[in-house]
Amino acid sequence: MGATAYLLELQNKHARLDEKIRKELRSPLPDSLRISSLKKQKLHLKEQISQVKTA
Repeated sequence: MGATAYLLELQNKHARLDEKIRKELRSPLPDSLRISSLKKQKLHLKEQISQVKTA
């Protein structure tokens, strides 16, 4: 997989996590543990995206 394809994959995963977070926040009883976990995953992806961009 080329760097561009990998970067696109990471960005897509980041966007999907963002949507999951928004969906959870809109639910009648948001699960704070799930939101926290999703945010950690999103942060990890953001770090990976940054590393790929600077490589």
